Amino acid sequence: MQEFWLYFNIGLKHVLDIHAYDHVLFLIALTVPYSFNDWKKLFILVSLFTIGHSLALILSVFGIVYIKENLVEFVIPITILIVAIFNLFSAGKSGKNESITVSAIVTLFFGIIHGLGFSNYFKTILPGNATDKLLPLGEFALGIEAAQIIVVFVVLIISYLVQTVFRFSKRDWTLVMSAFIIGVVVPLIIQSPIWNR
Repeated sequence: MQEFWLYFNIGLKHVLDIHAYDHVLFLIALTVPYSFNDWKKLFILVSLFTIGHSLALILSVFGIVYIKENLVEFVIPITILIVAIFNLFSAGKSGKNESITVSAIVTLFFGIIHGLGFSNYFKTILPGNATDKLLPLGEFALGIEAAQIIVVFVVLIISYLVQTVFRFSKRDWTLVMSAFIIGVVVPLIIQSPIWNR
């Protein structure tokens, strides 16, 4: 049980780490167009991220997939940018079926990319062969899922307060937050080490 909490906490801190805010930015971009009524869609999206993240870790642990860290660090902010730009163009429109499909694909992709970015660290904290790492990986995935649900819940509460107390429309709130996220991730893309080649 102690080992479960160890890897669960690593997963929790992996998402909630203030220095790794790219993950939180992605979750904010994913969540702002939705409300509490859309909790099922959001739960599906968050779970897709965890599935993608875990799949990438499994593929990496077994040596099936390896991608250079510079490339991964470059693609992560691009996935955030894609979701934020999609929000700009879809804010206030009623086509939620369309948006969940695009968001689901990008979320799964982001999970895979982010998992590959974390795979080197994950391999170093786990001794033993690849099969010994499957149970800790599951425990780690549960920590990620819990942390993501916390972030989504906080964003939904803030969105609710902004829209009810400060009378922002959902469309305006989505536009403001998406523009803010774009403003944060564009410099990350520009400053990426990938351009130094």
